[in-house]
Amino acid sequence: MSNNLKVGVIGVGHLGSLHAKMFSQNRDVDFVGIYDIDQVVSKKVAIANNVKNFSTLDELISEVDAANIVTITSEHFTIAKKLLDSGKHIFVEKPITQTPEEAQILIDLSKKNNLVLQVGHIERFNPAILALESYNLNPMFIESHRLAQFNPRGSDVAVVLDLMIHDLDIILSLIKSPVSRIDATGVSVVSKSVDIANARLQFENGAVANITASRISQNKMRKMRLFQEKEYISIDFILGLAEVFKITDDKATQPTTMLLGKIGEGAVERNIIYERPTVKEINPLQHELEQFVKSITEKIPVLVTGEDGKRALEVANEIIKKIGSSL
Repeated sequence: MSNNLKVGVIGVGHLGSLHAKMFSQNRDVDFVGIYDIDQVVSKKVAIANNVKNFSTLDELISEVDAANIVTITSEHFTIAKKLLDSGKHIFVEKPITQTPEEAQILIDLSKKNNLVLQVGHIERFNPAILALESYNLNPMFIESHRLAQFNPRGSDVAVVLDLMIHDLDIILSLIKSPVSRIDATGVSVVSKSVDIANARLQFENGAVANITASRISQNKMRKMRLFQEKEYISIDFILGLAEVFKITDDKATQPTTMLLGKIGEGAVERNIIYERPTVKEINPLQHELEQFVKSITEKIPVLVTGEDGKRALEVANEIIKKIGSSL
């Protein structure tokens, strides 16, 4: 009998089926099975991953130690609370819940019952972001663009909650200061909700973030640029690539570093260095789920906490309100 963590997946649409596939390949867990309200889909995914299909949510809960919630957002709170009340660890896809108040209830319940609560902001596990772990990031200006071609999946909510929330989470994790002001505008083009949006966040420490998200672009783009004292950092989430340009007294000595030129004159002359941090070849979703398991079995800190999910949701909701008042 295996002593591995027993996990299940709740909701096996497009993303949930990928969660199931990752768990079926993870030898450090016992992937018990899946549940979806659509039993036709649920049975197909169960067969594909050689696991049990549960006909009810309660049956799955009774047989797992932890579960991933990959349903529509409106179901997150009810399912998550039921799991936490039953003493189960949970992974909840973004956005964590529909309201910050619901998120806080889950946060309090997870702490009360000493359970892991991780939120699925997958870009935190992007190779480009992980490559910057050794850098001292303290950006004072951030510009991000997340553009996608139209896909009916996800168009039931504003692009702010569908796409922009990824960048909000990254930005809020980088700028260690409260948001002091939000300005935003947006427009509905092909759906009944906002399809393209721009937001400008100002922080108490003086930092500013300018964020654009669109799901009506001809070409895909997921880029972020960070500007801080003596450094400019470019991140391409699609390519998993990070590039660093900085002014320093050091010369280019590493294989991943090159000297671009010099600035200043005489005794104050400085070097302009270009670095391409080493990127690990990883699958972000696989890595994300592995970290969730390790947070439970090895007691390592959760990288994307319930508080992180709540904070991103609060800012996203405020952006949506600002857009609504500008229409």
